[in-house]
Order: sequence, then structure tokens, then C-alpha cells
Amino acid sequence: MEGYNVSLLGQGLLAATLFMLTLYAHQRRTQDATPVDIGWAIGIGFVSVYLASNGQGDLHRRVIVGTLTALWALRLSWHLHARRGPVEDGRYAMLRQQWGERAQRNFLLLYLAQALLITFFSIPSLLAAANPKPLSILDGLGVAIWLVAIGGEGLADAQLHRFRSQPTNAGRTCQQGLWNYSRHPNYFFEWLHWFAPVTWAILNDWGWLSLMAPVVMLYLLFSVTGIPYAEKRALLSRGDEYRAYQERTHAFFPFFHKTARSKDVSAKEVTL
Repeated sequence: MEGYNVSLLGQGLLAATLFMLTLYAHQRRTQDATPVDIGWAIGIGFVSVYLASNGQGDLHRRVIVGTLTALWALRLSWHLHARRGPVEDGRYAMLRQQWGERAQRNFLLLYLAQALLITFFSIPSLLAAANPKPLSILDGLGVAIWLVAIGGEGLADAQLHRFRSQPTNAGRTCQQGLWNYSRHPNYFFEWLHWFAPVTWAILNDWGWLSLMAPVVMLYLLFSVTGIPYAEKRALLSRGDEYRAYQERTHAFFPFFHKTARSKDVSAKEVTL
């Protein structure tokens, strides 16, 4: 990448670090690390808009990148804020208990790691904003991917909220709408969203680096903070019902039930 772009990325890292240190100080006062997730989304939105505003690529593409990234950040941060409970998120409460006297030191490292992730996930916006080529069908494809991803994630969140808001569903597993085809449709569409900036950046020099965002996001969802913890909590709270849900419903990619497909195959074999 050109020196100008690296300098911009360094400025983004500095801003993300200062922002996360502010949130860390807030965590020390409140003993609640839940806002770090909201800060992650806001941080990516802010840094990406800054990079798009100061890029040297096609102006129309920069407007698209800045606008759509800001809208993504606003939607996700508002959703995370709206579902925030009165106590610390279970993930961070568990870590606080496990870490004991080392909690504040480890939380500091966690917040600094979040600053690095904010910067990393802003790289696709940096590369797209540096793309000097005029708008093409790839840019339209990126907008289409963004619309499908944001629409799908918003629909999944709304379906889950509607299910949980009904008292009769307390302690039960949502299997309605998109949740009938994937155990984590919200994660799937969040991952899909990261392919949008790939289409805006891929034709530029170093544009291939934008592919790292969906790859790393997939790893995080499957191996770090996403699916493993959510599944563990669901099994503890919902037991056999969730185990049955796991057996017939795909974990990530939305598709027809596993058992339904097996039955269809068996029926065809009988017919033949």
C-alpha cells in the first residue's frame, strides 16, 4: 500500500486506541464491559468514514463506502444497545470471575485488541476509498450484497426479538422465520456483509487484502466470540430442546433441515 494510505491507517489506529482506552476507563468505573461490543461497531464506522473521506480514489465510490459503512455501524450499535440488559453481559462476567485479580490487566489487553480489530476491519474501506477506477457493475454487486446482508440481519434480529417478547416463549428456542433454517442467521448475514467492501476494493492495487475481512470474521464467529459461546449458553439454558434443534438445523449457512433432507431422500428411495 502507498505511504499515504498507511499513514491514514495509522491515524485510524490511533483514534481507535484512544476510543477504546476511554471505554476501558468507563469499564473500570462501572465494572461492566458490555459496551465494548457497541464501541467496536461504532469504532469501525467512525474509522471507515474517516478513511473514505480522506481517500484519493473515485469520489462516488468513497461516498458509497462511507455512507453504507456508517449505516451498518449505526444499525448494529443500536441493536446491541437495545438488547443490553441491566447487568454485565454473561461473557464478560464469566471472564471477570475467571481472571480474578488479573481482570483489569486482561480487560486492558482485550480493549487494546479491539482497537486492533477496528483498524483491521477498516482496511477494506481504506482500499475501496483508494480505488481510482470509475464505478462498475462490481460496485453495484457490492451494494446488492450490502442490502441483502443488512436486510437479512435486521430481519433475523427482529424475528428473535418478537419471539422473545412473548411470555409463553420464555426458556424456549426460536425456530421461526430465518431461525428455522440456521441456528445463527444473524451471524451469517453479518459475515456476508463483509463481502460488500471486497467488491469495491478488489480491482485496486492491494485490493485482494480486503478478502481477509470475511475470512477473519468467519474464524471469529466459529472459534472465538460467536457460535461456541452462544451454543454453550443455549445448551445450559434450554437443554434437550436445543440439542434437537442442533440435530436438525444447520449452525451457520441457512438451508433446509438436515432431517427433512434425509426424509426426502428416503422417500425418493422408497418410490424408486
